[in-house]
Parts: sequence; structure tokens; C-alpha cells
Amino acid sequence: MLFRAFATIVTFGLAITSFASTAESQGNSESELAIKKIIQEMTDGFNNHDGAAASRMYRQDARFVSVRGDVMNGQAGIGKGLAAILTTRAKNATQRMIDMTVKFIRPDVALAYVTNELSGLVTPDGQTLPAHQELSLRVFVNEGGAWQVAAFHNTMIAPFAPPAR
Repeated sequence: MLFRAFATIVTFGLAITSFASTAESQGNSESELAIKKIIQEMTDGFNNHDGAAASRMYRQDARFVSVRGDVMNGQAGIGKGLAAILTTRAKNATQRMIDMTVKFIRPDVALAYVTNELSGLVTPDGQTLPAHQELSLRVFVNEGGAWQVAAFHNTMIAPFAPPAR
């Protein structure tokens, strides 16, 4: 009798754990889709040279670091900074997403690693720069059911050619 009660408790516990794991997995799947949609909106905003559209997903206290080391703070500051970039050195630039990985740290915090190819940047004297790849790390936070970007840091992938042999 005691064994049967123990077996019932263990079976019930496993069922609850399995249900919770499935629910969390489905929650992360929905959250991952929401985050990927936001990343696509960021890319679309950049490609449309629209600083407001490329920054509306940032938190009020967010921090943005560009590939050149430009630091922008807060949604308004990021929008203003992106608008300046998108009307000068990136006025003809486009991003093409190559890869995206989302990793959940907690159910309400996720890291997104995004690799883009950027082409069409120009130097201050108007020379078009060669296309290059960039890797960004984006920190997403979910508050009140809405995902927002808390931090964005961009870096160039292999910005310098390897030495000649």
C-alpha cells in the first residue's frame, strides 16, 4: 500500500513537471517569435532609413553602442542618434540578416545574437565602403507582457584582413 501511494505521488510529480516544462517551452517559443519579429522591425527601420521605426522597441533606460563605439542612451537618444546615422553615413546603407539566435536567461530576459551584412556605408568624403558583417548582442526584457530592448552592442566581424603569408 505504501509503495502504491509513493508510486502515485512520483507519477503525479512527473506529470506536473512535464506539463510545466511543456508550458514553459511553449511560452519561450511564443516569446522567441515575438523577439524575432522585433528584430525584423529594427532591420526594416534601418533599411527604410527611419530612426524612429528603428528605435521604438527600446526601453526608456536602454543603452545602444554602435559598431564605431557611438553610445546612445534612452529611447529618445537612440532614436535621435540613429536618425543622424541614417541621414549621413548610412543614408544608402542596407542590412541583410544572416543569422539570429535567441537564448533565454530567464522567462522574462533573453539575449539575441544577430549577424548582419551591412553594405552602402559611406565615408565623410563620400567614398562607399566595402560590405562587412556585424554581430550584435541585444538584451530583451519582458515587462507587462511586452518585449523591449534594454541594451544593444554591435561589433564588426573580422574587420581587418588576415596578414599575407
